[in-house]
Amino acid sequence: MPESRSIWLRRERSGRGPTPEHGRDRIAAAAIDLADAGGLDAVSTRRVAAAIGAGATSLYRYVRSRDELLELMLDTATGELDLTAPVTGDWRGDLLVLAHDLRAVYRRHPWLLDLAQGQAPLTPRSVAFLEYALAILRDVQAPGGAKMEAIALATGLVAQLTRLEVAAGRSSADWQAAQVEYLTAIVAEGRHPNLSAAIAAPGGAGDGEDVLDRVLPRVVAGVLGIA
Repeated sequence: MPESRSIWLRRERSGRGPTPEHGRDRIAAAAIDLADAGGLDAVSTRRVAAAIGAGATSLYRYVRSRDELLELMLDTATGELDLTAPVTGDWRGDLLVLAHDLRAVYRRHPWLLDLAQGQAPLTPRSVAFLEYALAILRDVQAPGGAKMEAIALATGLVAQLTRLEVAAGRSSADWQAAQVEYLTAIVAEGRHPNLSAAIAAPGGAGDGEDVLDRVLPRVVAGVLGIA
């Protein structure tokens, strides 16, 4: 019987003979160290093999391709999320806690943002993340498909906001403060009445609140059809 295409459905292999064993966890850790230092372009099977003291060819006993290596990295990094906190019943609050935790992981490993875009592969720990997020939304009266879409949009929003922060080299709060300062000066000239009215409305300038805290619950509520 041919082996599964998915690395997660194949039995983990070990070294043979005098060759020391190189488990998936050790391989993923070495690859993450390379990516943290130089981005995804710094990750190759040859470099990872060298980092763990293995031959490049022998690494293929554990991962068949660079794509599988990236899957291991994604799974290991996702494992940094705290999925042990009890669900309180306040889905907005619980989801924000999870979102901030996810943003912290993205900040520690900016290369994850590249893996998160497009069709990111499912891994054991990403499935655990999905299960936990669905537990947060368990009591929300909405179809299961809508909940899955809401979680996808929420994680996408976290990734996008973090990407902007990483690119700008500062937090979204700092960026927002700079934009508010500029807009305040502009509307004071009196040539943008609609913009002035929007900023003058409650919350129009953000009131210093984290963009993630303000926007994410609204996006998720909209997808779930909650007023």
